[in-house]
Amino acid sequence: MKRLPGYRRWKRALIVLSLLILAFMTYVAYVNRTTPDMTSKQKILKAVYPLFMGVTKLFGKNNKVMSNSAMTPAPQSVYDLSVTLNNGNQLALSSLKGKKILVVNTASDCGYTNQYADLQKLYEQFHDKLVIVGFPANDFQEQEKGTDDEIGQFCKVNFGVSFPLAKKSVVISSSEQNPVFAWLTSKSRNGWNEQQPSWNFSKYLINERGVLTHYFDPSVSPMSSVVVAAVEK
Repeated sequence: MKRLPGYRRWKRALIVLSLLILAFMTYVAYVNRTTPDMTSKQKILKAVYPLFMGVTKLFGKNNKVMSNSAMTPAPQSVYDLSVTLNNGNQLALSSLKGKKILVVNTASDCGYTNQYADLQKLYEQFHDKLVIVGFPANDFQEQEKGTDDEIGQFCKVNFGVSFPLAKKSVVISSSEQNPVFAWLTSKSRNGWNEQQPSWNFSKYLINERGVLTHYFDPSVSPMSSVVVAAVEK
């Protein structure tokens, strides 16, 4: 039987595509060889994270950095607030006086989820002067649907997270917004900033005296030079 025009070209293309898919799945399996407690989507997101971050950097997406250059003090003390942790315990922020606090809204099914690993590295590197508090939230395209127990297990097993995680809450502006994020995003409370989280893994840095000093967009890696320099300062 006579082959249709272009048959061989399509056959070669299908073979190449199949090999590329096989190579990609092998790469995904290799990257995730030590992360057993992930869904297929989470494993793919972890594998493509370096490419994802490169693309966002190339196109300038979600890479804003804001700083309190005047060191404007907060009209309302952040140390008046407390955090309900995912195990139900209370963390009074007043107990963190003398240390910097990095507040991050997190999610398990996001392109930025692999930042949990860099957050843990940052936490370990500056454990004597920095506390990181993760705030799981389902506010952006429902990328955090897990329970508090599931989120805690996911973070511990796959990323070795040992910094505090808050009980899942709302971090964007609304009547249900977590009080900590209401403080972080209200100029009348923190003194200068009204930037809401632009997506999962937005970061807010508070210094040793309770002054909000920086906001970092999600595409700014926790181990980037700008974050590390702000922590070291």
